[in-house]
Amino acid sequence: MGDPYVGARTPRREDARLLTGKARYVGNVRLPGSLHACVVRSPIAHGRLLGCDAKAVWAVEGVTDVITTADAAHLRLPCVNVLPGQRITSYPVLDDTIRYAGQPLALVVARTPEAARDAADLLDLDLDELPATVGAERALDAPPLYPELGTNVITDFAMGDEDCGAAIDGAEHVVELVCRMGRVSPYPLEPRGVVAAYADDELIVHISSQAPHHVREHLAEAFGLPHDRIRVISRDIGGGFGAKEHVYPDETLVCLAAMRAGRPVSWTESPGDRLTATMSARQAVHRARLALDGDGRFVAMDVDVLGDLGAHPGNTGASTFAVTATLLPGPYRFGRFAVRVRGVVTTTAPAGSYRGFGQPEATLTRERLIDEAARRLGIDRVELRLRNMLRPEELPCTTAVGQTYDSGDYPRALRTLRDLVQEAGVERRGDDGRRRGVGYSCHVETTGLGPSMDLKAMGAAAGGYESVVLRMEQDGSVVVSAGVVSIGQGIETALAQLAADRIGVPIERVRVLLGDTATTPYSSIGSIASRSLPVGGGALTKAALKLRDKLLAIAAHRLEAAAADLEVAGDAVRVKGDPAVSVPLRELATSAWRGWDLPDGVAPGLEERDSYDPTGYTFAYGAHAAAVAVDPETGAVEVEGYWVVNDAGVLVNPAVVEGQIMGGVAQGIGEALTEEIVFTDDGQPITDYLPPTTREVPDIRVVMLETPSPVTPGGMKGVGEAGTIGPPAAIANAVAAALPEIADRVTDVPLTPGRVWSLLQA
Repeated sequence: MGDPYVGARTPRREDARLLTGKARYVGNVRLPGSLHACVVRSPIAHGRLLGCDAKAVWAVEGVTDVITTADAAHLRLPCVNVLPGQRITSYPVLDDTIRYAGQPLALVVARTPEAARDAADLLDLDLDELPATVGAERALDAPPLYPELGTNVITDFAMGDEDCGAAIDGAEHVVELVCRMGRVSPYPLEPRGVVAAYADDELIVHISSQAPHHVREHLAEAFGLPHDRIRVISRDIGGGFGAKEHVYPDETLVCLAAMRAGRPVSWTESPGDRLTATMSARQAVHRARLALDGDGRFVAMDVDVLGDLGAHPGNTGASTFAVTATLLPGPYRFGRFAVRVRGVVTTTAPAGSYRGFGQPEATLTRERLIDEAARRLGIDRVELRLRNMLRPEELPCTTAVGQTYDSGDYPRALRTLRDLVQEAGVERRGDDGRRRGVGYSCHVETTGLGPSMDLKAMGAAAGGYESVVLRMEQDGSVVVSAGVVSIGQGIETALAQLAADRIGVPIERVRVLLGDTATTPYSSIGSIASRSLPVGGGALTKAALKLRDKLLAIAAHRLEAAAADLEVAGDAVRVKGDPAVSVPLRELATSAWRGWDLPDGVAPGLEERDSYDPTGYTFAYGAHAAAVAVDPETGAVEVEGYWVVNDAGVLVNPAVVEGQIMGGVAQGIGEALTEEIVFTDDGQPITDYLPPTTREVPDIRVVMLETPSPVTPGGMKGVGEAGTIGPPAAIANAVAAALPEIADRVTDVPLTPGRVWSLLQA
């Protein structure tokens, strides 16, 4: 296309401030007269709060307020995603019934953070402890945590082919596995935080959020305030990973405290609270069967998904498990497919979104089934996948669970990956007493969340479109205002690249504004679900074409030429092939804003607003391979090499894309080997949580394919979650390859040394 910016490795413009201490984090917000809050959390997992005595709290110097359940009895937050039959659709900000350790019970406000912390420790809680329910399987038969519902199953539905079971029963070969993924926690560099101020009947909230308009809506609903009386500002976010896509009960309490005080109130989540207060994810049990014929063709697959929601459905309800269900078929062709989804409540912290949103779980189960089938049938693992993989000419196609894959070449990705592994020569490494293996995994990734009416049909109280406002100022500079948010994914740079190319101006002349509900267009769900570029960039592409057309129309009038014969080049509009016949952008823009010398029917100004509501999802895809070394004496697993082939459509900035994938792989390695929130039988989280370090993450080789999406203006697909989806499955398959004697039992992650050693001993 001749674009100087789209497709270029343009340095990220965000990095200048992020790396020099000039980032605009919530922790850097300092408002005059600020008070400080501390959340009082439940020390037990299940029970009743019979009372709380605050006399000792008020005796602490500097305490200005204590908010208890009686003060917030009217405040509730909604579940945005409500699945079929979901029995809980909202939850209280404070509740006398305790259903997890770490549940907020009160908020103490003081003049200093130290005073608030000291005073919070003095709040006398009268607790009546009840037995805990830990684990989704136990919850099926345990007394209901919500007695009025009569069950701990909050949602239960099925998808796919009704005759799938019969197809499996009649198949020549059937592989059956039970796979489990442990509960993991997002680990952002910036913890959750709020600075709220209330004055002149307006609530201004600085918050670390992926969806500031989402936050505004929910606060308005909770407090009964008009939307125009709430402003939410979310500038730089030190990682979101899905956990910051909504407003939490403790964050709502901080806003209530500011409204009661008439002064700003500041709160930052303490490091110890992250495992008990910030929503975790992934924990599920899959009972799965894969049927094959005598030639190794996939006859059918069915999966029973049992997901742990924690104490109540969070913002996303049980939709994580629904996404697992819809992506279980992956890039393969099945004669029949069916899935059942159940979400149950337990006395553990509420679960919610995390990067990948149900897709790593689906990939783990499917890819372990395929590897185990290859082992039992004596077929090469890659060959078995290729034999059953959808071919490019079969796309677009709609799966049995309603997903319409748009474009791609899945076999090419896997063949490219196999070549990379063979070139690396990992099988030729010397013997040091450890057992080695290589594992593969393939996936299709849903990105570009939308369309709006599809979200409504699925029970989501949200829209899937994005809007962008483009304005060329009188000096010829361009301002992009978008509803998506910068969460570390490089979206500022990518939007600037798109704007510069689509309008035709130097990128240095483009400024991008994000994260302020008072100055940016409405975005119902913000930067989640790998949608910032395909949906936000789609809106920008449409608005840029309109702005450029208006600019050329004005220039054509001035130059007495046809608009089709003109081009925007640098700081001027000129006749193609005759640079001498031109008019400076500054002169055109000034005339436009002053209403001077405009063509008939052209309004003054150079500002265009457009929206993009996708006609369908975009589907990226990838193939991963991991080489591991396993010490049979200790069970320790080392990842010695990692390779990724990924296709995210048109690459606006390949360097940003590769960085996103590498970061996601690092998170996926943690989920595969070391990261898990474990609860004791009485519901207490064990706080040893081990994300990977540079010692656990090897060199990661990334190769990008580029199949434009026919759905998105510009052909982009999302890539923010791609790296997390493949590693648990690829690493588990590699461990199974290294240890064939226990291959059929390598089903659960993380594969900690203790877990691997126990399997070997058994």
